[in-house]
Formats: sequence, C-alpha cells, structure tokens
Amino acid sequence: MNEVLKTIIEGENLSTTQIGKILGMDESAVEEELNKLRDNNILLGWRPILNPEAVEKERVRAVIEVKISPEREGGFDRTSERISRFDEVESCYLMSGGYDLLVIVKGDNLHKVAAFISEKLATLSGVLSTATHFLLRSYKEQGYYLGDKGHGTDKPAVSP
Repeated sequence: MNEVLKTIIEGENLSTTQIGKILGMDESAVEEELNKLRDNNILLGWRPILNPEAVEKERVRAVIEVKISPEREGGFDRTSERISRFDEVESCYLMSGGYDLLVIVKGDNLHKVAAFISEKLATLSGVLSTATHFLLRSYKEQGYYLGDKGHGTDKPAVSP
C-alpha cells in the first residue's frame, strides 16, 4: 500500500494551526475545542473515505445479519460489544426488524471471512443465527460516488 495513503488511514489529521487558519480561529481555541470533543467521546478519530475497489483489490467485505439472544440486565450490549472487539469487524450496529445486529466484516479472502463467521462469530454464546452477504462492488461510500468521473453523474429524474 502507498505510504502516504497508509499514513492517512492510520490517523494523520490536520494540525491545530491548519484548522485555525481554515476557521479563522486561534490555535489554542482550536486545541481546546478538540480536547472537549475527545473528552466527550464525540471525536473518536480521523478517517479518509477510500474507494475500496481501487485500494483493497484483494480484500473481501461482507455484511452479516446476526440474531442474538438478549441477556438479563445486559440486553444486547454484552454480546454486541464482544462481537465489536474482533479485528475482522469493521462496524457493528444494533438494528430493528428481522435481525438484531448488522455486522460489517473484512478479510484477506473469502475463506478467511467465512472461517471468521463459522469459527468465531457463529459459535459465540448468545448468537442464534447469522446470514452473510458478500459485498461485490461499491457504488457509493459515505456519500461519495465511486464511479468514473464524468460517467453516470446524472441524478435520477424526479417523477411527479
């Protein structure tokens, strides 16, 4: 992986001086605001938005629907937190509807993701069932269209 990209992914962010210049604020005021955001658990880190197909050609991502059994005096939290701690888990969300958790997993290949699901996730106490959907292609990531520049940029027609 490109060293500049790796540095950005691992948390390179703007300096307080740079943020201050952009916002027209004093550097100490920016630092104070950033500290408040960190202390209140609002600012957790800095992440760039990447095109997964351009960067991680060999990586596999899967979306897993997980049904879990709620625990007395803990609800879904304990099992959800255990699942979230696995390195393979990119995101984990409590959901309403036909399943309890939506888990996004990544791995080096299909077999590693499948092994994680069958050996680690599905065998956890409290996990009742899983349904796995492998991501084949990304069209949009966190609000950014990933298609070719200039092609397919037409917005859908508004119908009456």
